[in-house]
Amino acid sequence: QVQLVESGGGLAQPGDSLRLSCAASGFTFSSYAMGWFRQAPGKEREFVGVITWRSGMTYYSDSVKGRFTISRDNAKNTVYLQMNSLKPEDTAVYYCAADRYGSTDYYTTGAYDYWGQGTQVTVSS
Repeated sequence: QVQLVESGGGLAQPGDSLRLSCAASGFTFSSYAMGWFRQAPGKEREFVGVITWRSGMTYYSDSVKGRFTISRDNAKNTVYLQMNSLKPEDTAVYYCAADRYGSTDYYTTGAYDYWGQGTQVTVSS
């Protein structure tokens, strides 16, 4: 049974840092590209970033580039999203997702095969 379980969300103040984790099971984690998306109330789910399975290269949306960092630990079947310099506009439910084929359209939700249930991040003073 495939599972992606996010954790680490919560309430943060502007400028703070949070690290999200996504623990995977039920599939060969090391062979999947892993993405992070977020969805704010009333908005569509949007791409945050992705880490490839082979080389560990990362790609980010312009809105988080330079502030967020994705990493993975294949021994622990876990992908991380380190979020620094948080802003109120980062408030959203954050989802991790797994892509079997390392799609070139990694920034779209349709490229992903499995999704987690999400974790809430709220940035407010």
